[in-house]
Amino acid sequence: MSEPPLVLRRARPQDAEAFVRIMGDPLVQPQLLQLPFASVDVWQQRLAEPPKPGLPDITLVAERGGVVLGHAGLFTASPSLRRRHAAGLGIAVAADAQGRGVGSALMQALIDYADGWVQLLRIELTVFTDNERAIRLYRGFGFEVEGTHRAYAMRDGVYADVLSMARLHPRPPQLPAAMSGGQPGDAS
Repeated sequence: MSEPPLVLRRARPQDAEAFVRIMGDPLVQPQLLQLPFASVDVWQQRLAEPPKPGLPDITLVAERGGVVLGHAGLFTASPSLRRRHAAGLGIAVAADAQGRGVGSALMQALIDYADGWVQLLRIELTVFTDNERAIRLYRGFGFEVEGTHRAYAMRDGVYADVLSMARLHPRPPQLPAAMSGGQPGDAS
């Protein structure tokens, strides 16, 4: 018997318990740059906030058979106008769903959204240097290591290093060739 299809959709406040379950898993939590003991109430509030006009922020979930197996999102990297072309990325996949295409599906959806709809040139993330599975996933979607942040985050009583990774849009939006020479009546 085959598995039900993987369904991707926008996150809803009702997904808060699934976020906390996934991020609280002892096999997942140490690889996240989140504190332990996530709060359902805090996540409900975050997920209930309406999208801010003009910002590319989005949070998606992946579910199979009605069970949320992972979530990922793009969020504004900075309020600065000079950084409007960049977004940060965060992702968490349930331990028992890792290696089953959930992370890849979420990443592909976010990449498609970033490249085709919201004019993002750059997507940034940080990942612990020992999270080889995540690093492979990110590299597979065109992310490159830009540097190492030493002693970046406390993890289980030890300062841990992270990689700074980013992906630039491989084909930034352009005007159609017929329009690139200007329009009739344009001043020279």
